[in-house]
Amino acid sequence: MQDEHLIHMQSALPADHERAVKDGLNAWDKEGKVKKLWAKDASVWTGKDEGQWLGWLDIVDHQIADLAALETFQNEVKAKGFTDILLLGMGGSSLGPEVLGEVFGHQAGFPTLHVLDSTDPQQIYTFQQKVNLGKTLFIVSSKSGGTLEPNILKAYFFNEAKKVVGDKVGQHFIAVTDPGSHMEDVAKRDGFWKIFYGKKDIGGRYSVLSNFGIVPAAAAGLSLKTLLHSAQKMEHACSADAPLSQNLGLQLGAIWGTAVANFKRDKFTIIASPAIGSLGSWLEQLLAESTGKIGKGIVPIDEETLNAPEYYGNDRLFIYLKLNGHVDAQQDKAIEALKSAGQPVVTLSLNDKHQIVQVFFQTEFATAVAGSFIGINPFDQPDVEASKIETKKITTAYNEHGSLPTITPVVTDGIFEVYAGKVEVAPLKEASSLVDALKVVFSQVQPGDYVGVLAYIERDLETRDWIQKLRLAIRDKKKVATAAEFGPRFLHSTGQAYKGGPKTGVFLQITVDDANDLPVPEEKYTFGIVKEAQARGDFDVLSERDRRVIRIHVKGNMKSGLESLSKAVLSAL
Repeated sequence: MQDEHLIHMQSALPADHERAVKDGLNAWDKEGKVKKLWAKDASVWTGKDEGQWLGWLDIVDHQIADLAALETFQNEVKAKGFTDILLLGMGGSSLGPEVLGEVFGHQAGFPTLHVLDSTDPQQIYTFQQKVNLGKTLFIVSSKSGGTLEPNILKAYFFNEAKKVVGDKVGQHFIAVTDPGSHMEDVAKRDGFWKIFYGKKDIGGRYSVLSNFGIVPAAAAGLSLKTLLHSAQKMEHACSADAPLSQNLGLQLGAIWGTAVANFKRDKFTIIASPAIGSLGSWLEQLLAESTGKIGKGIVPIDEETLNAPEYYGNDRLFIYLKLNGHVDAQQDKAIEALKSAGQPVVTLSLNDKHQIVQVFFQTEFATAVAGSFIGINPFDQPDVEASKIETKKITTAYNEHGSLPTITPVVTDGIFEVYAGKVEVAPLKEASSLVDALKVVFSQVQPGDYVGVLAYIERDLETRDWIQKLRLAIRDKKKVATAAEFGPRFLHSTGQAYKGGPKTGVFLQITVDDANDLPVPEEKYTFGIVKEAQARGDFDVLSERDRRVIRIHVKGNMKSGLESLSKAVLSAL
């Protein structure tokens, strides 16, 4: 019997997929794998260190036990009269709070939560203008405490806020970080108001129900009791003692895992009701970073406006996050058409917004289960680390020599420079214009591939609209999945799958001249140099992994340059 306090899951699967799920669940039952998972037995996956990364399984119980302290903090924030919260983080530290901030919005009597996860100078400046520095609570959020972006963002805003509030600036800052981290040392040195700790046995992308999500939720005035007790219902539904037929995390994970392992449906398109639309970015990270490795995994596709069924191949699975009472009629109609066409669709129906925390837990559990079906460790992220290493090399070189290493375009065409990854050097040998180069790249796109548009520009409503139009044009012409991502944000999310997952991606990296730049305190490099280093590092790792990738650099005015680039893409398709 359906529990009305739980989200409702419904699946529409082809018959062979349905049988594979049933077989998979029977195997899990026979081998007692749910009990093994809760016992943190690494044999559920590859038998390596997976058992050390399962602290998220019972984190909600710990948070409920700590509820009084969290609510005291919440009241203290309210009493201090902050108008804004600016959370500085990346990936798992930022995407969960971003969902909470965007879904619930401003709460009366509490500050407004903003989340900054970029090194783009213009984006940083835009956020600086959004908040009142003298009345802002800064949350520096970093699990390891050593990640580049939160450290340099902290340095910048600490300096800027100090100009306004003086020597007591530390009282405007709190840190959320793992015990013993570099960030903990920084927070103590600089007199932060508070330090909240994470748990070392919870990775970033599984951390939203730990202090990394709950502390920002508290500061923003959300009802912690409502959220945590709702999440606990899903935890219980996925428990070792729950009947397998009612374990929503297991059921979902079996569908996902068999889709990839048995049917090569490894592009998961996420459709969400607009009121909970930001869930897509969080789920993207969870799926891509957890499963995209050793040439396997899931490539999530977020923020795609659906088209008719004939535009989709046999490599897709659709996840529909539906908020009852806020349903988009066009989305609903398109989903029904996909079901009628035999595409696999899983619908998670929420009765109210607070149930997004149930989606958090259910999909974390499902991702862990799917990882077992796929045969990977869902808790490491080896290729994210590779990009970090390349970025570090480039920023270090800049600090030592005062300039970036020279790179040479294969095509120069007016305001455009085109750079080729190693597998594209020979094909692009005869190209003499941007359109020529794009035609060569698009000619390589085959059924089952996907195209990733990776733009290192400010992410705002205008650029999001621009990139959506571009990716939909490519999808409709080539009839393949398309991903639209902003750098460096995606490096800590889907970037793992692009570099480590299935080798079916074709990537257009897009960079532009920065109209203005911002300094990084106590460093020779600027934020613009860091962003350039991140783009180059990402490009280099994609190239080393034999991915099909070109970089298009746009010189001069960004807006007119992007418009010209769109025309070139449409001309080349």
